[in-house]
Formats: sequence, C-alpha cells, structure tokens
Amino acid sequence: MKCGGVVTLKALIEHANHMTAPARPLLLLVDDDTAIVDTLTWAFAPDFEVLAAASRPAARALLQEAPRPFDAALIDLGLPPCPHQPDEGLALIGELLTAAPWLKIVVLSGQNAEASARHARARGAYDFQPKPTSPEQLRAILLRAAKLGWDERQRETATEHLLGDSPAMQQLRAQIAQLADVPFPLLIEGESGTGKELTARALHEAGARRNAPFVVLNCAAIAPNLIEATLFGHARGAFTGAANARSGFFEEAGEGTLFLDEIGELPLELQPKLLRVLESGDYQRIGETQTRQTAARILAATNRNLLNEVHAGRFRRDLFHRLSVLELVLPPLRELGNDRFVLLDHFLAELRNRTGLPAFCLSKDARQLWAAYGFPGNVRELRNIATRLLALRSGQIIERAVLAAELDLEEEEPGDPAAEPNPRGEMFPADFSLDEALRQTETRYIEAALQASHGSISGAARLLGINRTTLYGRLTALNIQYPHKQ
Repeated sequence: MKCGGVVTLKALIEHANHMTAPARPLLLLVDDDTAIVDTLTWAFAPDFEVLAAASRPAARALLQEAPRPFDAALIDLGLPPCPHQPDEGLALIGELLTAAPWLKIVVLSGQNAEASARHARARGAYDFQPKPTSPEQLRAILLRAAKLGWDERQRETATEHLLGDSPAMQQLRAQIAQLADVPFPLLIEGESGTGKELTARALHEAGARRNAPFVVLNCAAIAPNLIEATLFGHARGAFTGAANARSGFFEEAGEGTLFLDEIGELPLELQPKLLRVLESGDYQRIGETQTRQTAARILAATNRNLLNEVHAGRFRRDLFHRLSVLELVLPPLRELGNDRFVLLDHFLAELRNRTGLPAFCLSKDARQLWAAYGFPGNVRELRNIATRLLALRSGQIIERAVLAAELDLEEEEPGDPAAEPNPRGEMFPADFSLDEALRQTETRYIEAALQASHGSISGAARLLGINRTTLYGRLTALNIQYPHKQ
C-alpha cells in the first residue's frame, strides 16, 4: 500500500472501497523535498492517511482523483519550477480553496517567513509554520485543521439540498451554518411549500447532533387527543387502550433534534406542558409521577403568523417568546428570481431518473411565463407542475398556452389591454428581480456620494448616513471601484 513511505493513490482507492467510513483524515502533502515527505508521512501515519505531490499540477490532479475529499493540506510555498520563490505555492492555495472551500491549508515554508505568512493568510491559508517546525507541533495543528474542515464540509453537505443561487438562498445557507450548533429553540417561519422541514433537517445535519435522532411531529396531522401521549409517552394503563408503556418523541429524540411542524396547531391546553419542557427540560409520561429530562434541541415551524395567533388568544404569548428565541424566515419562491429554473431542472432530472421518461422543455414564451408566475404554492407547487407536465407531455416542447393551463393565474380584467395602462407590467417585467433592482439603486446612491465627496470614503459615508466600515463592506459586496482616498 505504501511506496517510498507514502500511501499510493491506487492502494488508497482500493482500501477505501472496503471501508464504510475513513478511520483517519486524508491529508494532502505538497513538497518537492522527498526527505521531508518521507519523514512527515511516517510521523503522521497514526493520525492521517497521506497523499503527496511534488508540484502544483500534481496537487491539482490529486484533488480531482482522490477517493474522498481531503480533510487538510500541508504545503510548501517553494515549488518547482521556481522552488526559491513563493509564487507556485501561493497560487496553489487559491486553486485548492476554489475547488474545496472547506479545506484548511497549513503552510510550511522557509521563505521570508513574515512576508510569506502575510501573503498566504491573505489568500486563505489556515496557518503558517516556518521551517523548521517539529512533526509533533505540525500534527497537532493539522488535527485541529482537519476537524474544522470536516465540520464545514458537513455543514455544506447538510445544505446541498437547499437549491438555488439567489442572495436569499445564500443567506439562508449561511444562517443555517451559523445556527446549527446553538442549543436554543428555533422557530422556522414561512409560507406553505417553502421547505420548512428540509430546513430543519439541514440545521440538524449541519450541527454536532447530526449522528443523533431527528424526530418529526406534524401537529396538524395527528388527533389533538393523541398529541400529548405522542410527545411525552405514557405508562401502562394510563388510559383506555394503553396496554403497554410507551416512550414519547422527546425521549426518542434523545440528544438529537425534535422538530414540531405546524406548531400553531398545538392545542392550547397542551401548550403549558411544552413551555415547561422548553424552560427546564422536565416532562412526565402520562400516568407517571416520575420526572424525566430531555436533552433534545427543539425546532418548530409554522406557516401562520404566530403573533396574530397570540393576539387572537389561540397561542400562548410566553410560549411564543420561548420558541422564537431564534427565528429563520424562509423566502417564498416568488422572491428567489431565477432559482425557479434551477429547481425545475433539478426536479426534472430527479423525475427522469425515477421514471425513465424523456424530459420536456419550455418554449421561449413559456419560459417568460414561468419567470413571471408567482407560485403561490411555492416549491411544492413547482414540483407538482413539473410532475404533471412530465407525465402528460414528456419529450415535448411546452408552449405558453399549455403551461398557462397548469398555473393558478388570476383572471384578466375585461377590457382592451392595449387601451388601458398597465403599471404592473411596466414595474414588473418578466425578468424582474427585486434583489437586482435594489442592488442597482444602492450602487447609484453610493457612486453619487463618492462623486460628491471627491472620492472620500469618510465623506461619502456621512452623506449616506452610515459608518465608514459599513460603506467599505457595501463597496466590496457591490464590486464598486473607488479611489483609495480618505
């Protein structure tokens, strides 16, 4: 399996085929000094599987061919064809992070340590160690780096089913990564069909509880008189039909996650018991006096406005405030721009693989209608439309009239469209995106402020009513070029 002290790629692939989970992290070692490679491979063997490369092209090839993602990388900056310059190593850092953003890169270099460390970190390196550094110290640093990289990759994997590249979806994925390991209750709000359970599962899988149970109770799908026993369990003989003792969902969730979907449907008389669990972790099975403890994290979701439910007396105010310590509001599909095409392609590929039917495609006019449609049923509606069209029109070009028959379009007002003004059409063309409109407006204001202040960041910030740090962030986000003048 080893060649010159290094695990060969072929052997590692063969070995990986017989393993359900890697016992050791996979380390990419990039150095053209064979003595260093052999020494570090031997020193790291108890903790890492090592794949080594002697140049930048060889490292890129390993990244593509490795049997599983690398967990960490240790690279030298001085690589051929210019081993006395850091250029190859610095360029490799950027290439590795472009291909594997979670990868934690530790630089080991003897070249102009201070300047090289600054340049390496600016390109995204996790750490910089000047030569010589002991193998023991490097091993400890790499183990920490591998753990961080693995956690980030798990978060990325957890959110890979949340499709779309719109700013709203990118923000949602970032929020999930940020909130995954926070132990407090979290309320997921959003219209029906926006993916609340999918988001809850992503929160679970992105955090440290991922290997513990994920238990779901839909409060709207179970009879109100059964919810208490389902949540808390019951003793034998606690009520008619309770022939045996049974654990509840709190107990089955263990140290994992309990997701309470449609929490707005929870009976009012049961809400104080849920509040007690959220505040102290204590609960009792029906028919028992023994107090039990739950360590599960509670996620709840609703498509109702719970604050309105509170005002109407149908939901307890104290429970609402306890559940909404943290909140995630899922955007409706109509606010996600071209993500509707990403989702259509995804569901078509999924359905095609399941059914073997050839996919349909939308004509130009149909695509314009698809882009303009509001999808009141959100992603669930989009998937149902795609399913129906594939079943009835597989392999065909879908024209606008055919698609319109599948959509819940508002009836047009009577009258001559050409004779009546249509402000809605002027404000909202087929390719309208609120995010892009706001971006353009913000860009115009910032550019005007910079021009009025003769390029002064401080002066422009004052005109805009924001602080200078905030303005720097906006300039970067909007990719606005500006003179470096204070």
